[in-house]
Amino acid sequence: MEFGFTTAAYVVAAVLFIFSLGGLSGQESAKRAVWYGIVGMALAVIATLIGPGAGLWLLSLVLIAAGGVIGMQLAQRVQMTQMPELVAAMHSLVGLAAVFVGLNAHIEIGRVAAAFMEADLPFPQETYGTLTGAAKEVADQFRGFAAIVSKKTGVEINILRVELVLGVWIGAVTFTGSVIAYGKLAGRVDSAATKLPGGHLLNIAAAVISALCLIWYLASGSFLPLLILTLAALFIGYHLIMGIGGADMPVVVSMLNSYSGWAAAAIGFSLGNDLLIVVGALVGSSGAILSYIMCKAMNRSFVSVILGGFGGPAGEQMAVEGEQIAIEAEGVAQALNEADSVIIIPGYGMAVAQAQGAVSDLVKKLRAKGKKVRFAIHPVAGRLPGHMNVLLAEAKVPYDIVLEMDEINDDFPDTDVAIVIGSNDIVNPAAQDDPNSPIAGMPVLECWKAKQVFVSKRGQGTGYSGIENPLFFKENTRMFYGDAKASLDKLLPMID
Repeated sequence: MEFGFTTAAYVVAAVLFIFSLGGLSGQESAKRAVWYGIVGMALAVIATLIGPGAGLWLLSLVLIAAGGVIGMQLAQRVQMTQMPELVAAMHSLVGLAAVFVGLNAHIEIGRVAAAFMEADLPFPQETYGTLTGAAKEVADQFRGFAAIVSKKTGVEINILRVELVLGVWIGAVTFTGSVIAYGKLAGRVDSAATKLPGGHLLNIAAAVISALCLIWYLASGSFLPLLILTLAALFIGYHLIMGIGGADMPVVVSMLNSYSGWAAAAIGFSLGNDLLIVVGALVGSSGAILSYIMCKAMNRSFVSVILGGFGGPAGEQMAVEGEQIAIEAEGVAQALNEADSVIIIPGYGMAVAQAQGAVSDLVKKLRAKGKKVRFAIHPVAGRLPGHMNVLLAEAKVPYDIVLEMDEINDDFPDTDVAIVIGSNDIVNPAAQDDPNSPIAGMPVLECWKAKQVFVSKRGQGTGYSGIENPLFFKENTRMFYGDAKASLDKLLPMID
């Protein structure tokens, strides 16, 4: 069997990728899961270079080395706070790769078709094994992907054209959508939902144009409809994500992850690469499931989010009454020394201040005094699922005291002190009290039900979604202003 080793290696790599995804579901197994993924990818690359990718070794090795160096540089320079936008940027590369592969497949189909025309022969309507004479001679002159194309029948060529169109379309949507998501997460694009005049009608028109271009392309095989379809898809990706507000960006990142997986699967069908199909399907389905779970966690309509913000609350938001009352480290220390139970809620601000080490030291001190200390993690804390879990694991916080929202939300009424470190939207009671709030209905950590709440925050600004937080004005809340790390460093010596 041709490329038998490659096929076997792909099966092993696929199994390793499945183990990798499964292991990432738990903190204890995550490190081992990452190694499964690394070994699986290395095996897949080697098997491809030995099998269908044989030839052009120098170019392949140069590109692999360049990609490895760039990846290493990024990994060393990117801060944990930049992980959400890094993930979005990586998704854009997958989408762009899908577009390039699809366009290259179109070029190869045209090259093979031209060779048959030059020999005054139509594209074969029978399988390669039954070809004879001039048709077989034409098919045998090609190498690489063109050789695969030359052995397809006319019907199979049309199927290939559908596959490459899907890869190009999904890839183009993923590319521009991911670029805009990166810009919003990095603060380089306004995080507010923004649409061009015409709103959703523009997206619908672009989708209709794409469908018409598919029919045109299948009928003619020319490049123009494929180009128009690509431009329409690029616009859809741009306009869809521009129409989604900052509060929904964590869902968008997960959704784009799903898109990148389906783009990879479409590439796999075009190239006849079983591993790409399997891995793309794994990433696409897992990303879609995660997006759905996150939408439920945020009380968002999955369809509304992926279509660029259809629906949503309308009307004037409730006014926030009262004033924010500040407190110094001495007051926080006194409350912690007297408390029996403490819940800490970390957020993006903790990551920005790199305060996880100081938080870990505080937890050690409090637990050494016999106090019950736990962490409450919202599904989208830090703008990316698992972001806070990674930071706390890095700081050696025990896994067993890090609890998800559903596990700990009912415990706040029996808690003496809740400490919010750099969180805003995920502890905002407006989600429950204000039907016109942009986060209306989103499940939040109900920390205001604790006896005392201390909020560690740089200043009086709003959160990422730009929504005022009534929590900061409640009678049992005190604002512990300042850089989170500096504030905690000042607080630690007072815990006795």
